[in-house]
Amino acid sequence: MTLHFNQLGDMKESRNEDLVVEPAASLPSSSMWQALKDAIRGTEADYTMIGLRRAIFLLAVPMILELVMESTFAIVDIFFVGKLGSSAIATVGLTETYLFLLYSLAMGLAMAVTAIIARRVGEKSTEDAGTAAMQSIFLALLCSIPFTIAGIFFAKDLLALMGADAWSIEHGYRYTQWMLGGNAVIVLLFVINAIFRGAGDAAIAMRVLFISNGINVLLDPLLIFGWGIVPAMGIEGAAIATNIGRSFGVAVQVWALFKGGKHIQVKLSQLYWDAKIILNIINTSLGGVAQMIVAMTSWIFLMRILADVGSEAVAGATIALRIMLFTLMPAWGLSNAAATLVGQNLGAGNPERAESSVWKIGFYNMIFLIVVSVIYFTFNESLMQIFTEDERVIAIGAEWLQILSYSYLVYGWWMVSGQAFNGAGDTKTPTKINLVFFWLIQIPLSYYLAITLDWQHTGVFWGVFISETSVGLFTLWLFSRGSWKTVKV
Repeated sequence: MTLHFNQLGDMKESRNEDLVVEPAASLPSSSMWQALKDAIRGTEADYTMIGLRRAIFLLAVPMILELVMESTFAIVDIFFVGKLGSSAIATVGLTETYLFLLYSLAMGLAMAVTAIIARRVGEKSTEDAGTAAMQSIFLALLCSIPFTIAGIFFAKDLLALMGADAWSIEHGYRYTQWMLGGNAVIVLLFVINAIFRGAGDAAIAMRVLFISNGINVLLDPLLIFGWGIVPAMGIEGAAIATNIGRSFGVAVQVWALFKGGKHIQVKLSQLYWDAKIILNIINTSLGGVAQMIVAMTSWIFLMRILADVGSEAVAGATIALRIMLFTLMPAWGLSNAAATLVGQNLGAGNPERAESSVWKIGFYNMIFLIVVSVIYFTFNESLMQIFTEDERVIAIGAEWLQILSYSYLVYGWWMVSGQAFNGAGDTKTPTKINLVFFWLIQIPLSYYLAITLDWQHTGVFWGVFISETSVGLFTLWLFSRGSWKTVKV
């Protein structure tokens, strides 16, 4: 691993890049501006052939903007819901523990879809890519059904199971009903955008989230607080606004998919069930789903521990998590670019170029998260004060942000190396890693520190810090061994 770090500064582009356009970073400002416009607009560039830095730039810019838009959903919701009090914030946090299970399925499926679509596009098999895209949509709809039933009929029971207070159970349950009951649009957003990212049409995915988020931002204050003939719906209004925004986003996705992007198009003739492709997607996604379930259920246990500490601890952690997710979006965008580049370049038979893209992107991520760490360390309380005036909630959330700042840069390498495995189709390796570091280390350690030693919320935060710093370093070391290069999908 040390050897790779030492080579980051002088790593060379693959031989075929010398025949194409200079990397975006070395171009004059006019060309940089053109590259930025190309990234936002979308291009027909072959990401297995153009300069590697340019490929990273063209993919990462729309992916970063897409995820910033996605995280803005969470930020806007918690900003307005925060005006309703700590119990309302806690309701959002407890509902998200169940949504995290849904995200596990959606993101695990999305990992497989990105890997398969990227591999088919890298092989220049565009017809097969379109067929795989259609089958993934069928699977996404099937995955949403159990959560819809649970949300509509058992919302109060689910909140009570997580230790919700009386206000959340009696008044906040409708938020849970809407968020879980309308989960199909969440899953479809994840999966269809994964199709676009895998194909290299990241600009389309970005525009979808821009539309969805814009609608949500407009509707959130209107439906939560009311205006004119529109009644104040409170916390329920936040969920309705999010569902409406996401539904519009899905409609745009489907239209764009059938209209055709720069690299992929689904045809009406592909609207059929293909058991062989379905089984391949399921097989590839099992590791990704298990990987995310391990990570997400770990968070559920942590939230349950925090619920025993008090609703202020849940509220503080919920706000801090939203801030963390928002600031991580550029890093996740870069990591998603790594997954696409790994998948397409392995499909094109160029594993060395795939590996080079990961080390470059990891370095960029590290630099970005060092800057974020400084902000967390310096302005943690100010960040929390944006969302709440409760001094206890502010203190708890600020403490977590400060603890995160001590090694946040490691998260950047963890994201990129983990996505490299996923982009290659090796979703099982990160699953095994998560199982050990989250279930066998993070949960017991957090419980021991928080409950046994009575460190309360501070114990949970340090448990997360120790386990996630360790998993980041280990995943990067394992990536450097290179076994992911031989995976077939």
